[in-house]
Amino acid sequence: MKYINKLHQLSLAIALAVMGVFVNACKEDIDTSARFTLTEYTVLTYLTQSPDSADYTEYVKLLNKVHVSDFSESTVAQLLSARGKFTCFAPTNKAIYDYLDTLYTKGIITQPSWQGFTSEEVLDSVCKVIVLNSIIDGSNSGDIYEMGDISSLNDYDEINTSNLYDRKLYKTSVSQTDSIWMNGMALIDLKNRDIETINGRVHAVHGVIAPSNDTMADIFRQWIAEGKKGYLVTAKLILACGIEDTLSRTRDDVWENLYLNKLVEDLPQHPTEQIGTVPRHRKYGFTIFAEPDALWESELGKDATEITVDDVKQYLIGKGAYPDASTDNDYKSSDNIINQFLTYHILPEKLSRDRLVIHYNELGYYWKTSTQYSIPVYEYYTTMGKRRLLKVFESGDREGIYLNCFPILRNGRGKYGPEELNINDYHESGEYREVTGFAMYNDENVGNRIFIDAEGDARHESLINGTIYPIERMLVYTENVQRRLAGERIRIDMAAMFPEMINNDIRRPLGYYSEGSNQTRGFPWKYSYFDDVTMQQGTLFYYFTGHDRGWSNYQMDEFNIIGKYEFTMKLPPVPAKGHYEIRFGVSSGSSWRSMCQVYFGDDISYLPAAGIPMDLRIGFVRHRFASGDQKSNFGYTNDNDYSSETTLPLDEQDEITKNLRARGFMKGPKYFHIGNGTSAQNGQQGEWVTRRIMVSADLDPDKTYYIRFKNVLNNETSQFFMDYFEFVSKDVYDNPEEPEDIW
Repeated sequence: MKYINKLHQLSLAIALAVMGVFVNACKEDIDTSARFTLTEYTVLTYLTQSPDSADYTEYVKLLNKVHVSDFSESTVAQLLSARGKFTCFAPTNKAIYDYLDTLYTKGIITQPSWQGFTSEEVLDSVCKVIVLNSIIDGSNSGDIYEMGDISSLNDYDEINTSNLYDRKLYKTSVSQTDSIWMNGMALIDLKNRDIETINGRVHAVHGVIAPSNDTMADIFRQWIAEGKKGYLVTAKLILACGIEDTLSRTRDDVWENLYLNKLVEDLPQHPTEQIGTVPRHRKYGFTIFAEPDALWESELGKDATEITVDDVKQYLIGKGAYPDASTDNDYKSSDNIINQFLTYHILPEKLSRDRLVIHYNELGYYWKTSTQYSIPVYEYYTTMGKRRLLKVFESGDREGIYLNCFPILRNGRGKYGPEELNINDYHESGEYREVTGFAMYNDENVGNRIFIDAEGDARHESLINGTIYPIERMLVYTENVQRRLAGERIRIDMAAMFPEMINNDIRRPLGYYSEGSNQTRGFPWKYSYFDDVTMQQGTLFYYFTGHDRGWSNYQMDEFNIIGKYEFTMKLPPVPAKGHYEIRFGVSSGSSWRSMCQVYFGDDISYLPAAGIPMDLRIGFVRHRFASGDQKSNFGYTNDNDYSSETTLPLDEQDEITKNLRARGFMKGPKYFHIGNGTSAQNGQQGEWVTRRIMVSADLDPDKTYYIRFKNVLNNETSQFFMDYFEFVSKDVYDNPEEPEDIW
């Protein structure tokens, strides 16, 4: 069943809920002495002096009225007259008049003109909405968005750099025309677009860009009050489970006050990188993958307005879903069947379409040059409520993004091993893993498609603190899904483990930051930024985007911790009971690396040591110490000797893997490129790209586990490098019928 989308006009009146506007971080006042000598247009002089300037007189008045931020004396007009790299989506006079007319129709102003405002506060808010949403300042990131950049985006992909209103703009388009809309509400003019100026680009738009300021809670309450169909059944479940208060959260005001009062400071310059700029905000966000009402109506044979929470409960019981859950009416309990069903649909991250998975340097693809996806890319997120894993999957072998998709990959193992078809390119085979145990569908492992471009009532919704996506069929954490997750190697990029990295646009391998250090963020030990990380004094905790760096990293980014570090992390849940390895991806290609003791357990107050200290300086050909490289004790003499092993028969490679594993090591995965471009080596070929088996233990999905890392070197400039974790069950790494693949 497919639900396809029409362009939606988000209610412009929503913008007036912004009395507490999120504005950009503190900016210096604009130095107007640095203005250009006018030999060509700046953005401002184009709007005021060009032959087209008569179309922008209302907009220019507002540019001279609105300040760059609440902390700046400079107006936006002054900003657009100075040096910089600005992208301006300039609304025409008619666009602004139409906006005022909409506000009048909504009863927000008394007449469709500037004279209709009875409150100065509302007037100021509207002016900010019109102006600050229309301008992207790429002066720090170097980004100016030309039409080619915008057109190349998939619909609902966000522009990397936030606007002056601290919001992300996205593009939507109309098939088979040149019509492109910003945020589904502002049509870019077909003629007056891509106007090049000395300090940026101007695109005339025929609508005011006013993103919704509704929260998730607002919109669900509104839909119930109006009986509006689309996600009405989901709205009823959310209110029954009592999580609307959680879904109303937008930002952490404690952090805001700490930042504004300068109680959190940037970390000092990292020895090899930049200053660790402290994040300006600590926002909350959510993603809901929701069954559209049309699907519920089809399954239950009732109109969505008549479907009750009890109807849904009886449906789930009849299907055999969540057999261990309670079936009483205490829907707020995490043990309840409705609560477990609903919360498996919700992630504590706001994921835009282009952030559901990250395409960067997977084998056969490179973010800067490739135009088509290659091998599968996946992400594993921890859901709200009872903590469980939800897999998000996209590949070049099919259209769309899917939840809990388990295809058989041509990985050189099992059916595609050397004794069978002998194909080892990691592409989809067109077949799927066997369904075992209870499943909602016989073909459940095909996955549950997310519909981005939806039409009808159930549309993709982007709200101030969340995103709602319609899905193809019922999403249930079945016994089959649990077994399938436990039957594959779970590789998680470290930045995907922390919702704060996503909700605050800190995970940025695809772009520079627009303010502060353009590649680096820092997190103070004293005031916890991450819910799932605690740091001891002396810990200097940095994140590097790795953007355009050609590093030897999975998805390019990394955490890099120095100082007298000691920190503890909460780990994602495992899918099923069993014996697991927890592995750690390490690029040892630097003498700056550290040595640490690892501690692990389910009691955060008492975590026993897990093995001997882990030395991150150890490579397979050479060990890199500050005093100079030392010969490896793995028996390799040079890089060619090491990389040539990738041409050996698989049984010989397996013997090498077995010997390395006995020492707690594994080669890097073949999955990603190390370096720039699709011709760069893969992770298996670089002797410095290693995996370390940190923990081998029996784990329980109903327990929460923690891992701690502590510096054991006296050198406080040595780096603890964190790239990705792997959680691998014994059924995967010790499977005699289908040994673990090299990917």
